[in-house]
Amino acid sequence: MRKSQASAVGASPMQDLDGQAIRRTLIGAVMIGLFLAVVGAFGTGDVPFLMRSGILTAIALIGAGSGMATYATAGLIPGLINRPMARGFVGGLIQSLPMTGVIVGMDWMTQGRLYFTRDFLQDYPVVLVVCLTMSVIAPALNHQAKAAKAAKTDQTLLEPAPLRFLERLPLKLRGAEIWAVEAEDHYLRLHTSKGQELILLRLSDAIEELAGLEGEQSHRSWWVARDGVADVERGDGRAVLTLKNGQKAPVSRTYAKILREKGWF
Repeated sequence: MRKSQASAVGASPMQDLDGQAIRRTLIGAVMIGLFLAVVGAFGTGDVPFLMRSGILTAIALIGAGSGMATYATAGLIPGLINRPMARGFVGGLIQSLPMTGVIVGMDWMTQGRLYFTRDFLQDYPVVLVVCLTMSVIAPALNHQAKAAKAAKTDQTLLEPAPLRFLERLPLKLRGAEIWAVEAEDHYLRLHTSKGQELILLRLSDAIEELAGLEGEQSHRSWWVARDGVADVERGDGRAVLTLKNGQKAPVSRTYAKILREKGWF
């Protein structure tokens, strides 16, 4: 309960209106304006298509801007800031009055007559339905888009980064499990589930490229994967890691403490 109260206090009425949400809303407004022009909405059927397209698209953009403003205003009402659907509904109610005035003004511009009270009462139900519909749909779509983006981000974080080291494996070792890497002069001997092979690379570079695979350096000449260890032998103050292929990987005193702290033995 304390956490939810803190979130409500710290939330901003503009928190849902980021750049992407605004861009989606404006693009949607243009599409709605063009659709209204095609169907000749609000008695504009006799107005030339290009003219009514411009007027209705401009009105739709005004509606989008006023809708975002009333949505933010509705967020100031206690209990609505974290309820996008209810907040959009209240915002649509607030928006419907001035937007009806805009539509009545459009009638005057396109038809040259203005019976304000009659036209207002005639247009208000249609404007109210449009405002409520868009004010509820837009936050829902923005919320869905944010949720999808967050899920995609979480999935990306959960997926392990591809190991650069795998690109260096010879063809015969592609797809093998890497059990250990052993330095031999300027070469590295790879111990894998498909056998051994030498490649030209420094151990320090190999360890850097193996980031993401659970393993540790056990000796100045060895890096061992946790899954590659079959057994641990301890004696005379030293430990030896036995790989799954029977190869013995030494553990020096320098790295023994690290491996012990991480539960290797």
